[in-house]
Amino acid sequence: MELVGVRVEVPDNTPVLVLREQEGRKRVLPIMIGTPEASAIHFALEGVVAPRPMTHDLFVDVLTALGVSLQRVLITEIREHTYYAELSLQTPAGLRTISSRPSDALALAVRVGADIFASEELLDAVGQDASVAAALDDDAEEESILDEFRDFIDSINPDDFSG
Repeated sequence: MELVGVRVEVPDNTPVLVLREQEGRKRVLPIMIGTPEASAIHFALEGVVAPRPMTHDLFVDVLTALGVSLQRVLITEIREHTYYAELSLQTPAGLRTISSRPSDALALAVRVGADIFASEELLDAVGQDASVAAALDDDAEEESILDEFRDFIDSINPDDFSG
């Protein structure tokens, strides 16, 4: 899976994590996440380094200090509107699998460059076809235009229109 990004759904201002299949049907998997997790993922994608380690950065530092590496993330299922994921960790004692929230798993994966997967069953159940993915891309373009317009509106004042 490819992490397309994190976007905010309007009108609820709900952060949504968007994953897309890299091969095959190119299905999209949108997952609603919390604002702090959205920020953590966005910061990692943008390469923002905090002056002190944020929670996910600290977790990566602890794993590294213990000789553990994150090999991959697997989004496994959805139950009662809640998504589940697993971290595959290579430890000195062998491979370990740990349950995780998808948002935390992806915040870690982005930081270490780990592979991201989703189960075929999950994609069959809730994955959105490429036509929906194209609509999401159109929405992103529209949102970008709206952001530019908002920036313009925020930067003008009434004196700009006096002759």
